Amino acid sequence: MKITHTDIYRFSIPMEPFTIATGTMDFAQNVFIRIHTDEDHYGVGECSAFPMIVGETQETCLAMAKDFAGLIKGKNPLDIPSLLQDLHNFTALNSTIKSAFDMALYDIAAKKEGLPLYRFLGGEKRAIETDMTIGIAKPEEMAETALKYQQQGATILKIKLGKDPDMDLQRIKEIRKKVGDKIILRIDANQGWSFNDAIKCLDGMLNLNIEFCEQPMRTWYDDRLPELKQKTNIKIMADESCYNHHDARRLINSASCDYINIKFAKSGGINEGLKIHQIAYDSQIPCMIGSMLESRIALSANLHFAYACPGIKYFDLDTCLLGHLVDPVNGGLTYDGFFLDIPDAPGIGADADEDFLKTCEMWRI
Repeated sequence: MKITHTDIYRFSIPMEPFTIATGTMDFAQNVFIRIHTDEDHYGVGECSAFPMIVGETQETCLAMAKDFAGLIKGKNPLDIPSLLQDLHNFTALNSTIKSAFDMALYDIAAKKEGLPLYRFLGGEKRAIETDMTIGIAKPEEMAETALKYQQQGATILKIKLGKDPDMDLQRIKEIRKKVGDKIILRIDANQGWSFNDAIKCLDGMLNLNIEFCEQPMRTWYDDRLPELKQKTNIKIMADESCYNHHDARRLINSASCDYINIKFAKSGGINEGLKIHQIAYDSQIPCMIGSMLESRIALSANLHFAYACPGIKYFDLDTCLLGHLVDPVNGGLTYDGFFLDIPDAPGIGADADEDFLKTCEMWRI
């Protein structure tokens, strides 16, 4: 089997504005690719650029995608580690667009075997419930959004914080007051706090039953994560501090966190994500599978990955529910309330809607 060409699409998805500590997004800056082969199978991949976090934009992803497509043309798509190494040798970083190529290659490999991706990866289905994320707004607005999700059946809420410590405390207190004590609350500061801000906020939330705090400080304060972890009773999850399995090893060996968030946009996809999971699993560090602003294509790959990784205990797979105004996907994962499932189709089991693709700028390499 050889790769004949790659189709690259500007896969922009209009959405309601979504705000976190580092900025606001008003459309999903996604890229969709199809890697075609000289057999019946082609693989699909999608990535979602989140420049305030990963440093890639839709434009940089498109530019690198054209180079990557040229690098892999004519090669065996089943030789995944070698092809990914070719991408790494060509350029450092650029994990977001690499994840789309990684995903498409795994899609081809699973389709070749006639297996859904999770079974190709050695996994089994299990019950998976996503949280629902609430972006930063006024405290009373966030509390009303929390109540709305609760009334829709959500049992886990992820609250974005990190703009202002005093206001953040007010936000979480208003939310807890509005939804009561039974619903699970987890918080994500997206690097928004200093060390002292983090201590102030976490100490102020000790009686609010917070499940964990995700990425409290900027990554340049990673050396202070062990100290922060010792000084608070709220569990700490590393997100932006962990891009690859070397980061995971460093964080675990330094006792810097209780949990790790795996995202394909950071890891470069499934291949590296599996390595992060294995290191964490061996050290009994539970993981979350997270995402940026992907459609149900990439979220389907995330769900397959979660089925294959028993150490993933937390699930943040709500991105296409966070104000996407269009669903440009055929097949793929479905939601029963906030529980996820996926058909047992070969590969990822999701593809882009052809009518939507007709509206997208496209390049063939």
